[in-house]
Amino acid sequence: MTRIGFAVSICGCMLLPAQDVLHTYTVKPGTRVPLVMINSVSTKHAAEGDRVYLETSFPILADGKIVIPPGSYVAGTITSSKRAGRVKGRAELYLRFDSLTLPNGVTRDFRARVGGLDGRSSEELDRTEGKIKGETTKGEDASKITTGSTAGASVGAIATRSAGGAGLGAAAGAAAGVAAVLLTRGADVVLGRGTVVEMVLDRPLDFSEVDVDFSKAAAKRALASEEGPQPKKSSGDRPRLGFPN
Repeated sequence: MTRIGFAVSICGCMLLPAQDVLHTYTVKPGTRVPLVMINSVSTKHAAEGDRVYLETSFPILADGKIVIPPGSYVAGTITSSKRAGRVKGRAELYLRFDSLTLPNGVTRDFRARVGGLDGRSSEELDRTEGKIKGETTKGEDASKITTGSTAGASVGAIATRSAGGAGLGAAAGAAAGVAAVLLTRGADVVLGRGTVVEMVLDRPLDFSEVDVDFSKAAAKRALASEEGPQPKKSSGDRPRLGFPN
């Protein structure tokens, strides 16, 4: 090769890298990602290690580009599930998010926690621990005892036509109300299909230009669109939706 040809080759190599460098898009720790439940989970049936499936409902951007589009899949794991006690103690559920799959098949493994619950949910979220607590039933328990006492007093007064009978009836009714409370569990934690939860990333997620190319990704189906959280019934032991058909 001549000296001129060699010099031209070197110059060409020096110019190419500026065109070939691919940009990296980073989703920063602390980013909140809205998710929609695909299946349903409840502390009545859930056990440690059970899988939870969700999909994103809002685009997440990095450097002005959508890197996590709606309809991306997120998989999680139940790390702890405890039912409410019959006398005291609320139901508790711990949920960890494990992986993300973009519409074009690109996946990322990570660890993330729950950062927010559906505004319609009656459950309570402990944001420091990521623990979801079931609805308290103290008001319902007091109502059962009061109702039993009132009904017993009425029956006692009618049966004996005396104040003493009313007192005995009230005591018996209150005892029946207490028994009903002792035999009934508190409300379960229920995350039904269509419930919205928020995922908070605890580490950065990096994507290249190729990773976020969705031009050939298949069209996504509609997001899970069932009602989500429903009003609680009086009993904690009630049937709940399972996996979708």
